[in-house]
Amino acid sequence: MKERLTDALYGLGWAAVKKLPEPVAVRLGQQIADAAWRRRGGGVLRLEANLARVLPGASAERLAQVSRAGMRSYMRYWMESFRLPVWSAERRRTSFAPEGLDHLEKALASGRGVVVALPHMGNYDLAGAWVTTRLGVPFTTVAERLKPETLYDRFVAYREGLGMEVLPHAGGSAFGTLARRLRAGGLVCLVADRDLSASGIEVTFFGEATKMPAGPAMLAVQTGALLLPVTLWYDRSPVMKGRVHAPVEVPEEGTRAAKAAAMTQQVADVFAAGIAEHPEDWHMLQRLWLADLEPRPDTADGAPSGGPAQDARPGQDAGGEAVGEVAGEGEGAGRAESDRRTGA
Repeated sequence: MKERLTDALYGLGWAAVKKLPEPVAVRLGQQIADAAWRRRGGGVLRLEANLARVLPGASAERLAQVSRAGMRSYMRYWMESFRLPVWSAERRRTSFAPEGLDHLEKALASGRGVVVALPHMGNYDLAGAWVTTRLGVPFTTVAERLKPETLYDRFVAYREGLGMEVLPHAGGSAFGTLARRLRAGGLVCLVADRDLSASGIEVTFFGEATKMPAGPAMLAVQTGALLLPVTLWYDRSPVMKGRVHAPVEVPEEGTRAAKAAAMTQQVADVFAAGIAEHPEDWHMLQRLWLADLEPRPDTADGAPSGGPAQDARPGQDAGGEAVGEVAGEGEGAGRAESDRRTGA
C-alpha cells in the first residue's frame, strides 16, 4: 500500500505540477514544505539533528529557522524537478550559474575523463540538465532501484529525458561501465555524501565519523580520471548557484585503497565547507553519522541492510521527504533510492 501511494504521489507531481503557473507552483512548494516542517515528523527532526553538527552551538530557534528554510529548499528542488521536463532549453541553460567552471572545462578538454562528486545540495538534476544543454556534454550516473519498479522507471525516464545515461546500481556492473565511460574521456556524476554500506569509506565529517561512497575516488584511481567536487545552493534569485572545486589529486604513494580513502576525505572536507556556507540547502533528512545508527541484528555495523542508502533524486534519489512527511511517512520516507550519482 505504501509503495502504491508513493508511486501515485510522484505520478501526480509530474502530471499536475508541471502544468501549474510558475507562481502557483512556487507557493504550493512552500506550503507543502511549511506543513511538513510544522508537523515535526521524523525527517524534519533528523534534519535538525544533522544541522546541529553543521552549526555547533546554534540555539534551538536557530536550528528551527534553518530547518524550515531547508524544507523550503528541498521542496524547491522537487517542484523544479517536476517541471524541468517542460522547461525550454533556453531556461535550462540560464537557470544555473556555477563558479569555477574553468576546472570542469579544462578537465573535459584533457580527455582523461571526469568524475563529478556532489553532496545532497540544491538541485543536481538542474545542474545535470545545464551540463547537457549549456555545455552540450552527455554524462552517466547511477540510480538505486526503487520499489515499486514503476517508480524507478519514472525516475529513469525523467533523467534520460534530461540527457543523462542512467545505470542501475545493482550487482557491481555499474562500476565497470562507469570506468569504460571515463577511459573514453566521458563525464560521470555521482552523489557522494552518504553511503552506509559495507563498502563505504569512513571519513571525518564535521568532526565525527561517517561513511561516504568509495566509487568516485576509486574510479579516479583506477582510470586516471579527474575527480571534481561540486557544491550547489540557492539564493533569493530564480537561478541556482554552484561551485566547481579544484581537482582532488590522486596521492603518489600508497595502495589503491589508501589512495581512495585519502581522496574521499578530501572530498568530505570540500563538502563540509560548502555545506557550512549554505546549510539550508543540504537536504540530508536521514541518519548520517555512525554515532546515530542503531545496531540491527541483520548488520554488523548498524547500517541499514540492503546496500547503500543513497538518495532518489537525479541520479540516486527517489523519494521526497517533504512529500513523505505530508503523506504521513516516517524518517527517510521516499528517499530510499540511491541517488542519481550513487557511489557505484
